Amino acid sequence: MANLPNEIKRRRTVAIISHPDAGKTTMTEKLLLYSGAIHKAGAVTGGKHTTTTSDWMEIEQQRGISVSSSAMRVEYDGLLLNILDTPGHQDFSEDTYRTLMAVDSAVMLLDAGRGVQEQTIKLFKVCRDRGIPIITFMNKMDRPARDPLELLDEVEKVLGITAIPLTWPIGDGSDFKGIYDRVTKQFFEFERTIGNRYKAPVKIGDINSAQLRSQLGEASHAKLLEDIEFVSTVIPAFNIDDYKHEKCTPVFWGSAITNFGIEHFIQQILHLAPCPQPFMMSSGVIEPQEAEFTGFVYKVQANMNKSHRDRISFFRIVSGVFERGMTALHPRSGKEVKLNYPFEIFGRDRNIIDEAFPGDVIGLTNPGLFRVGDTLTVKTNAVIEDFPRFAPEIFAKVWPAMGSFSKSFRKGIDQLKEEGVVQIFTEQDGSPVPLVGVVGELQLELFAWRMENEYNEKLKLDMQPYTRTRWIHGPVRPSNAVPIVTDDAGRLVALFKSDWEIQYTLDRSEGLLLSEKP
Repeated sequence: MANLPNEIKRRRTVAIISHPDAGKTTMTEKLLLYSGAIHKAGAVTGGKHTTTTSDWMEIEQQRGISVSSSAMRVEYDGLLLNILDTPGHQDFSEDTYRTLMAVDSAVMLLDAGRGVQEQTIKLFKVCRDRGIPIITFMNKMDRPARDPLELLDEVEKVLGITAIPLTWPIGDGSDFKGIYDRVTKQFFEFERTIGNRYKAPVKIGDINSAQLRSQLGEASHAKLLEDIEFVSTVIPAFNIDDYKHEKCTPVFWGSAITNFGIEHFIQQILHLAPCPQPFMMSSGVIEPQEAEFTGFVYKVQANMNKSHRDRISFFRIVSGVFERGMTALHPRSGKEVKLNYPFEIFGRDRNIIDEAFPGDVIGLTNPGLFRVGDTLTVKTNAVIEDFPRFAPEIFAKVWPAMGSFSKSFRKGIDQLKEEGVVQIFTEQDGSPVPLVGVVGELQLELFAWRMENEYNEKLKLDMQPYTRTRWIHGPVRPSNAVPIVTDDAGRLVALFKSDWEIQYTLDRSEGLLLSEKP
């Protein structure tokens, strides 16, 4: 068996977060390219173009958007990097929040032309609440970008964290020449490659060279040296302990689409990102090096591979050593489960593995037992007490278009419910028609698309007027005519059309207790 402390020390588990269209999936693809995991990078464009490894779902490839989190594991320079790509669209924030439960650090991608955007602010807050240190990459320097100092100032003012540039961009748009490493004091000049699909050649030079002065012109070169001197004088020196305690974020610059700065960036991720960290569960803080095996399911995905047609549980190992064929306790059910078919996840591909260690994200074939938030341990009844779950804001009754509640219709509803793509509620009159709740419209669209394409069940949706969900606690029920349904755990849920209606119900129902979460 491999040495546990050494295996922990060489692992990094990182999520990539951003506002939609900031280049997150492209960045993931280029990190895979530079790690050697793939030999040619795909494009996030949809249609007939080469598709990416992390956007494995057909609807993602058609539309060029990420709607599901994915996991890839790569080795680089003796270290093992677990990369967790997340959906950028806000309709799938719940998937992203759950993925952030499984990482020890995050890469925050910002569009250098747009700066800090709305979804980035929300995801940054989640990282801060979880104590996740963040590395920042200013992307799209191949396009016209805002002033670097202005961008750094915005990060500090909007996100409330000190932004310390460890590299500095030289030009932007068509004049983008490369980056200057403030630590090694080297200038990295990059060249474009055909179609941007292969590694870019790198030239390392001197920031004071006559060649660079000639390329930039005397005035631009003088301003570059002035900016670098100004940054060195005004911005505090980078301290890795401050970064790990979320007091500062190191900032890097480049262009994922053209491969500018990516190889340098992956080296910095592996240097800066912490190895697997302790995790809080109901039994207390669990240290990675503890001998007892512990981990949790943060995502369930059906139909990743059409040749398998099974359900996969994305499982983060927290402590101990995972071994193929081992028996683990499933605390929620009290059952013991034999784990015979664990595998490494790489987009939609899978390879059987014999062992895994803290920080690793592996796939477990789901026999219908595992749910999002479940733990597996050797003997301790450790559970995660507060796993993210959002209250739906859009509701629809779901009918099979052919009119028959077939076996495949029920299977699709049950499996997509397990994934957390939708929440299913049941009306108290016992109606067989599922009431589907989602956070955003695109989530409902994805649900209908997958039912048709993966389960051969076209849907008829009857939209409902409710926009607020409240779980009922205690014996008191609303005194007015509020629709009450049950969730998948049998808990009572009241549905409302507005905040005013919620307050009206509370005012007239003495002792009624409502909660935004189950």
